[in-house]
Amino acid sequence: QVQLVESGGGLVQPGGSLRLSCVASGSIVTIINMYWYRQAPGKQREEVAGLISGGRTDYTDSVKGRFTISGDNAKGTLYLQMNDLKPEDTAVYYCKARSRSKSYWGQGTQVTVSS
Repeated sequence: QVQLVESGGGLVQPGGSLRLSCVASGSIVTIINMYWYRQAPGKQREEVAGLISGGRTDYTDSVKGRFTISGDNAKGTLYLQMNDLKPEDTAVYYCKARSRSKSYWGQGTQVTVSS
């Protein structure tokens, strides 16, 4: 089993920045890939960025050039640097870890972008 705890969310004005953190515990040796997802009110959960085994990164189009994912899957740490935040980035952000057979989710951290 893997437990994930996110932190770093909050209220920020448009154009501002936040850095989210995710720390895994438990069987972190089984983690292959880690991801950030988000879910806005009334919308489906969507993948924002992924840190893939070998160091490859993926981003959804709406955050390319503004968000940067980093971390170390082997150590179970994941970060999301979010710059130039927009009101449409408002959502609960979740950390996800994937092993060969299971996916694990954190409890989420709220990000609100508003003036």
